[in-house]
Amino acid sequence: MFGVIGCGFRVRCAREMDDAAETRIEKLYRIIEQSRYSIHDLSRTELDVANNLPRFNMPLELGLFLGAKRFGDDDQKQKKCMIQDTEQYRFQQFISDLAGMDIKAHDGNPRRMVGHIRDFLVTASRRRTIPTSVELLDSYDRFMAGLPAIAGAAGLDAGNILFPDYERLAQAWVKADHGRAI
Repeated sequence: MFGVIGCGFRVRCAREMDDAAETRIEKLYRIIEQSRYSIHDLSRTELDVANNLPRFNMPLELGLFLGAKRFGDDDQKQKKCMIQDTEQYRFQQFISDLAGMDIKAHDGNPRRMVGHIRDFLVTASRRRTIPTSVELLDSYDRFMAGLPAIAGAAGLDAGNILFPDYERLAQAWVKADHGRAI
């Protein structure tokens, strides 16, 4: 999330709004329809201890995005996405239909994830205002180190931050940090 916010983009997520009147899949349809860029991390494939099955929400969301791009109107066809996984070709063991796609390996390293996100957003958007990887990662490091105090000052528990609260804190940090690094 920080990488996207630090690059000047808005993060979209089904957790952005708590509305029991809208199903999760309807939220995803709406968000995907409204989003020009999309980032998918396929690394969360570990087995759930309760049912011994993996959660495949991210591959489903990627499939919805690819379907919108393929079958949508001209605006939908302009969509761009980035796909990440822990290892370069690991995804072929559980979603081999993606063979031939350029998937970025992050080795479970958040710094590498942020770098990949930054590079994707630079090339996909062509915006000139996106910080360098060094600037973005420096700001990310300082934000993460200060997050307990930042959250505490906002009356929040750093270990249990809701999506909208994290987004608000990160946006405020990036705006305040603009003169220093970003």
